[in-house]
Amino acid sequence: MIRSGLALVRGIWLSWLQYRSFFFILAFGWMISPLIYLFVWSTAAGDGSIAGLTRGEFVAYYLVLIIVNQVTYAQTNWTVGDLIRYGQMNHVLLRPIPPIYDALASEFAGKVVYLIFDIPIVALLALILRPEMDFHLINGLAFIPALFLAWALRFFWGYWLALLAFWATRADALLALQDSLIFLLAGQVAPVALLPGLMQTFAKILPFRYMVAFPVEVLTGQLSPTDLLVGFAAQAGWLIVAFALYVVLWRAGLRRYTAVGG
Repeated sequence: MIRSGLALVRGIWLSWLQYRSFFFILAFGWMISPLIYLFVWSTAAGDGSIAGLTRGEFVAYYLVLIIVNQVTYAQTNWTVGDLIRYGQMNHVLLRPIPPIYDALASEFAGKVVYLIFDIPIVALLALILRPEMDFHLINGLAFIPALFLAWALRFFWGYWLALLAFWATRADALLALQDSLIFLLAGQVAPVALLPGLMQTFAKILPFRYMVAFPVEVLTGQLSPTDLLVGFAAQAGWLIVAFALYVVLWRAGLRRYTAVGG
């Protein structure tokens, strides 16, 4: 099973490299919004600080966010719904490995292609803009599981939303709503600490912050040990919810799909 999965990843990765220019353009497009807010907030901070963040710390925050956002973004959530709506799920179901492998293979292949473009750009920006970050080894070690859990949460949360296409033709509207909430509450338009009171409360309760902002805050040293533990607990809790919804909806949706002749 693992060998089949790795072969699938390799095959998709090689096919993606044939169209790498297109995916580089996509990656650049996803970088534009964080770069805009990087310059907005770093300019606003000037020689002072906003909510305890200096100009250099805003630069560090948004440069890390660019990488985290592209690592955690699950583009396959959009294609799953299309496969269901257009009756193309059949060829995935006929493979000798679970269908989730197809989405995971696309995920890992895509990350490699995007990061080939992102990392040099972010490194160049770091040399020019000179970020400042209160980095400690513990932050770097905690960042790894925080990033993995953020990706897993964003992937399975979007996947269960995409599976609603078994019942609704416009399920992709919920994915668009999710992206809007991530933009507002996951530290993209502004770090969570700068959000107004009620919005900041929602950001800390709902799962979207833990898909992007939390690992960024971990690496840039913005969290106390207590906040770190609470954040990991929230990530794990929401991931369990997302995975459970994926399992339930996949089983129910597959029964519906086969019952109507899929």
